[in-house]
Amino acid sequence: MKKMILATVGGAVLGLVATTQIAGPVLAQETQSNTSVYEQLDLFGDIFERIRSNYVEEVDDRELIEAAINGMLTSLDPHSSYLSPEAAQRMRVSTSGEFGGLGIEVTQEEGWVKVVSPMDGTPAEAAGIQAGDFITAVDGESVLGLTLDEAVSLMRGPVGAEIIVTVVREGEVEPFDVSIIRDTIKLTAVRSRTEGDAVVMRITTFNEQTFPNLRDGMREEIETAGGFENIDGIVLDLRNNPGGLLSQAVYVADAFLDAGEIVSTRGRELADGDRFNATPGDIAEGKPIVVLINGGSASASEIVAGALQDHRRAIVVGTNSFGKGSVQTVVPLSQDGAMRLTTARYYTPSGRSIQALGISPDIIVEQPSPREDDGEETEERTQRSEAGLRGSLENDSLTEDEIRQIEEDRARAEAAAALREDDYQLAYAIDILKGLNALGPLAGTE
Repeated sequence: MKKMILATVGGAVLGLVATTQIAGPVLAQETQSNTSVYEQLDLFGDIFERIRSNYVEEVDDRELIEAAINGMLTSLDPHSSYLSPEAAQRMRVSTSGEFGGLGIEVTQEEGWVKVVSPMDGTPAEAAGIQAGDFITAVDGESVLGLTLDEAVSLMRGPVGAEIIVTVVREGEVEPFDVSIIRDTIKLTAVRSRTEGDAVVMRITTFNEQTFPNLRDGMREEIETAGGFENIDGIVLDLRNNPGGLLSQAVYVADAFLDAGEIVSTRGRELADGDRFNATPGDIAEGKPIVVLINGGSASASEIVAGALQDHRRAIVVGTNSFGKGSVQTVVPLSQDGAMRLTTARYYTPSGRSIQALGISPDIIVEQPSPREDDGEETEERTQRSEAGLRGSLENDSLTEDEIRQIEEDRARAEAAAALREDDYQLAYAIDILKGLNALGPLAGTE
């Protein structure tokens, strides 16, 4: 208590000295600053009136004001923006798990619309839109110079209607058009399945349904497998997951952690910071976890991957994530509008910010491009073995049950090899789990 009082008193004395010496210049600067602000506001009013009275076409006052507000917000960073009443309603619907559109998460880079990721099972994914694509025009109208919300509004429209987007893609010499049919996007936040002896949890977004979907999907897969003793581990597939609600990212990470920090946020002021900690309970019961990420994994996905990586709870596999390390707060405004404002950066448990850097995988695994069919038939080589030799001896040391077990193991290995043709990164993750499980729970302990 004495230290606190002394510090306060000392500060007061120093403040008096400083005020005596620089009060005049400070007051002058404040007056000059206020005058400058008022002059700028007068300038804004003057421009506003001139547009209303002299622009070649009649303009809508409300649209002008909203455009000015949005311009002020978008000048701060790519994620701050003004939400009209319609856009605010759409955002509320999307976080609840259902919305209308193409099914792509986008950001803005150097004036162009950049695809963060297409969402699973949506028209955009079916049309072949990829993470990293640039959309330069919609139905022939250039998006250059438009705000992100304005560009997105061009892509909205009646369900069932066709839209033509012009795409620039790395590796392609010329821009090309893609036809997409608008649809109602119903997000299944988590899709669960079993591949071999691994439970795969594909998390597509972080909305209000994510954690309940994860919990229920895990329970069903484990029951089907006959218990945790019959699986090698869990694959959390966060590839092309653009993020979503911070709270859901915390719930998902907490599901696999017993204690410790999950994520912290730090704003401009110290009091604006927050910290989220794990609670006891691991729904995977200590089974190994592999997290899959790529360049389309952003925001909430990176929070989960970073937390599990820092706590050594999971091995992160894939390619570097998107690198969105900021938190946006949605502030309701009058007339049912809202403001999305970047208010903090978030940090992983080790204290690292991933802003513009992303999460680096523990093991980098690129996803090979699909091989094009050249139309020529390829002759499969027949694998030679001892069993194929004429007159080879039979193995009489194995029982029928042992032979059956070997055949089942071989079938699983062949299924894993076939999976590599469809999804190399996922197959790699499953192989890691199989290897970890083969070591046993006491591996590496004394």
